[in-house]
Amino acid sequence: MSDAFEAGAPRFPRGARLGVDVGKARIGVAASDPDGLIATPVETVPRVLEATGTDSADVRTIAAAASERDAAVVYVGLPRHLSGKEGAATADARAFATRLAAAVAPVPVRMVDERMSTVTATSQLRAAGKKSKSHRPVIDQAAAVIILQSALDSERASGARAGEAVPTP
Repeated sequence: MSDAFEAGAPRFPRGARLGVDVGKARIGVAASDPDGLIATPVETVPRVLEATGTDSADVRTIAAAASERDAAVVYVGLPRHLSGKEGAATADARAFATRLAAAVAPVPVRMVDERMSTVTATSQLRAAGKKSKSHRPVIDQAAAVIILQSALDSERASGARAGEAVPTP
């Protein structure tokens, strides 16, 4: 499956895209329609921190969501500092994305910049009258929606998949 498109052909094969916001306690998941137009929240998955392989409940749940939706690509948020530098959260997200890539192969997994996604999601929910403390799982899903919608918008603007490819181990 090519990431570029040929003249006269659709830009990408049909298939939902998944967006994943990896946190220490929870993982927000969002999905798009098969044409990759709009992102919607799916679920919040409890994080399994001590896991190192593809057989953890969190990876299995997201892999099942990708399979059920016939996902064409999975976008995982890459949390960088505002300066663009990478830190501990970035390394954690990369490690999770590598495990996920092994579980969903041959579906590609790509890392996309997610700076400010959780802050934006919290602000949007607060503006809608939701209290952040009691709606943390919703915030994780909203952050995943923001990550995915940003990737979808980038796909349409550039004609190529967003972000950087995660190698399959």
